[in-house]
Amino acid sequence: MSELKEKWQGWLALSTAIMAVLAALTTLYMGKYSSRAIMAQGQESDQWAYYQAKSIKGHTFEVNHRVLELQLLTQRGVPPEVSGEYRKTMDKYAEEIKRYDGEKKDIKQKAEGIAKAKLKAQEMGGNFAYALIFLQIALMLASISSLTKRKYLWYIALVCNIGWLFFFLDAWLLFY
Repeated sequence: MSELKEKWQGWLALSTAIMAVLAALTTLYMGKYSSRAIMAQGQESDQWAYYQAKSIKGHTFEVNHRVLELQLLTQRGVPPEVSGEYRKTMDKYAEEIKRYDGEKKDIKQKAEGIAKAKLKAQEMGGNFAYALIFLQIALMLASISSLTKRKYLWYIALVCNIGWLFFFLDAWLLFY
């Protein structure tokens, strides 16, 4: 009977060590993807601030373009060379407005791409956190099993690893 007890305790110790290694690995991935989400949040905010700056600059050109249009319309007897200068400046402003609109479109696409990457990293980090919880419960049960010599607690600890496996795989594959 003592030999069976020693064999069981050997398996208990081995499984506990494996769970500890898996917990360390899961913690590593949880931190990695949580950090990615935080970094992406900053990058996304930067892109939207850049977008807003381009919007303000573009709007400034729109307003100035409109002011020149109205000035030209309200002035009578403007010499052709002055009228030509107005038109040349208005054309430059129209080009700038187009340029800013194009740049805003690119910036928006980049910001939205970063937002998607951030959400994925958040989901992955969250799933790794859930996986870690299951391993922590399993480790706690295995430790109590070792102290109290109750085998059923070890079996429950082994079953908890199914929860770890589900969330660990879900973090990589995002089942939903």
